[in-house]
Amino acid sequence: MPSVSTNSADETTEAAIYAGRLTKSMSFNQKIWAICSRIPAGKVATYADLAAAIGSTGYRAVGNAMNKNPYAPRVPCHRVVGSDGKLTGYAGGLAKKKAMLIEEGIEIINERVDLRFRCKLNSIDK
Repeated sequence: MPSVSTNSADETTEAAIYAGRLTKSMSFNQKIWAICSRIPAGKVATYADLAAAIGSTGYRAVGNAMNKNPYAPRVPCHRVVGSDGKLTGYAGGLAKKKAMLIEEGIEIINERVDLRFRCKLNSIDK
């Protein structure tokens, strides 16, 4: 559940995260959450995709950010998978992640997402 904003700067950052917009004042985690907000239902992205979208190679740090996502499910961290499509880490458990993805129409075979469902993430507003 999102934390309650106590000032307008927090509200602006939160709104930017939900809108998928990056701002210069955002932390690494906030940038990752904003990029994650861009993943539409029925699509997935990899941890490396999110890192690359902000000009980083820190895909493990992306996993850490996803684990700390206070905006789920509105910021859909369940749509982030390993680079080979493997279902990895989800605070609600992998069974729940799998069920949510299947409900969105994502095909999963042998505990891996069909990467034809992968979306392209751009970062035009870094």
